[in-house]
Amino acid sequence: MEQAILIRPARFDDFTHLAELLRTLALRFIVPGMPAEATATFLRENDADALLAYRERGHVTTVAVVDGAVAGFLSLRPPSHVFHLFVDAAYHRRGVARALWDSVRGGAAGFTVNASPYAVPVYLALGFACDGPLACRNGVAFQPMRHGCQPPCANSG
Repeated sequence: MEQAILIRPARFDDFTHLAELLRTLALRFIVPGMPAEATATFLRENDADALLAYRERGHVTTVAVVDGAVAGFLSLRPPSHVFHLFVDAAYHRRGVARALWDSVRGGAAGFTVNASPYAVPVYLALGFACDGPLACRNGVAFQPMRHGCQPPCANSG
């Protein structure tokens, strides 16, 4: 039986848990192989204080809840850049990323994201396409992507 996914705005008291979720997933899927200094910087720039600072700068964070547990979150940097999209590994392939995406995209066009190489297939499934070659900033590899465009993605497989 499929579990209902509740989508709601993030509350102030969510951010410590969101940062822990991000850290856990980053250690598993994003930072392996990165230089130690880049890893430390990435984790510091995405801790609870940083997530709250992004919110203060206007980022809109949406949370997915399944059976009372936070299953994932999406943070949008207005007007249309997906800044964070993290789903607890226990909820992968259960529609949580799609539910979060569907809740924020509305009728807007031109969304962008800098996807981790691991997440490229997820973004492709959400209708994004690669928007340039794989890039690296501050030791962090990412694939620039745009929603609704059609270029092929060489890094999808």
